[in-house]
Amino acid sequence: MVRRTLPLIAATVALAVYASGAHAADAKKDAPKPPTVSKQVMKPLIAAQTAIKAEKWADCVTNAQAAGSVADKTPYDTYAINDLLGFCALRAGDTATAMTAFETVLDSSFAEPARKVSLLKGLMQINYQNKNYAKAVEFGKRSVAEGVADDDVYLFTAQAYYLQSDYKSTQDFIVPWLDGIAKKGESPKENAIQLYLSACIKLADDACTVRALEMHATHHPKPEVWNNLMTLMLRANASSEKSLLNIYRLSFDAGAMRRGDDYTEMAQLAMTQGLPGEAQSVLESGIAAGVISSERDKSAAQAILATAKTQAAGDRATLAKQEKDIAAAKTGDPDVKLGLAYLSYGQFPQAVAAIQRGIAKGGLKRVTDAEAQLALGVAQLRAGDKSAATGTFAAVKGDETQLRLARLWALRAK
Repeated sequence: MVRRTLPLIAATVALAVYASGAHAADAKKDAPKPPTVSKQVMKPLIAAQTAIKAEKWADCVTNAQAAGSVADKTPYDTYAINDLLGFCALRAGDTATAMTAFETVLDSSFAEPARKVSLLKGLMQINYQNKNYAKAVEFGKRSVAEGVADDDVYLFTAQAYYLQSDYKSTQDFIVPWLDGIAKKGESPKENAIQLYLSACIKLADDACTVRALEMHATHHPKPEVWNNLMTLMLRANASSEKSLLNIYRLSFDAGAMRRGDDYTEMAQLAMTQGLPGEAQSVLESGIAAGVISSERDKSAAQAILATAKTQAAGDRATLAKQEKDIAAAKTGDPDVKLGLAYLSYGQFPQAVAAIQRGIAKGGLKRVTDAEAQLALGVAQLRAGDKSAATGTFAAVKGDETQLRLARLWALRAK
């Protein structure tokens, strides 16, 4: 809200200059004379000043309006009258009159740049408080266009769009601002990200919602944010078993597995991809955490777990032989598969070495380069080498899901 103290009112200064006819003692002879109000508006403006001293705001408004009705006013008269009128009307609670007056001041050539900045923000806030959201947006956008908008202006403007149910404009307005903050190495405020997220949800735009949740997890990580993000990513990749397992791995690491089904589904995917050790460790974690608690979930989990234990015991016993057998392999697929097995058994240094060999050999067909890089980063992270993991995740190149997984794993490496 625009608030001004009496000594700053332009009309006060103008009247003093006009009445005294004096110049400052140290003023240069060729210095331009400050603007003054005309003689014909002097009387009502003096009366308005007297009312201000007595804090009689309604009287001030009446006298300022009387000055405004005088014919043959100069542009500076109009500026000074409206500056005074806006101040008094605001104090009198007449926001409609205050806004009209201050808009005139804003568009005057006599308003200094710093004053225009405060007027733009004040007019935006007053209109917002009066639920004139379209007008609030107008002043907010003008502040942005003139390069004088602060974070409050951006947030109020985005909220004004949202409260008009214009969710697409909310999204279009808020994203460049949030991205700009992040590019400066700063964290956007959580309420701004939540507003962006809410607009995405209102638009039923899953891709937008995932981007907003990723931003939320990046700057304000919370368990429920990770849970919501993983749920949406799983839904968006329901047809890709490899993507699903990679998403579940991240969800498991982030503590975002909330349902017994999450654990059994991840275990089944691991079994399908020849990783009984991963299936076993996931199910045992779910049982120990009490998440797998219903009779249905327990029954399904125990059935998968029994098979996983049997297969894992045989698989683990042959790892050393597998490594010798695949040493001469011309492509990297066997090495990466072995690395994933080592990873599932908690043998992280061996996992790193095997996956690196596979990537170096190249010719990957069973997994993509991006999937191999993701697995390598996870192995490095679990081996305690956060720096190497961060570099590996940054080097991932793939589709949007793989890139998003890499970014989110990099957050886990911080």
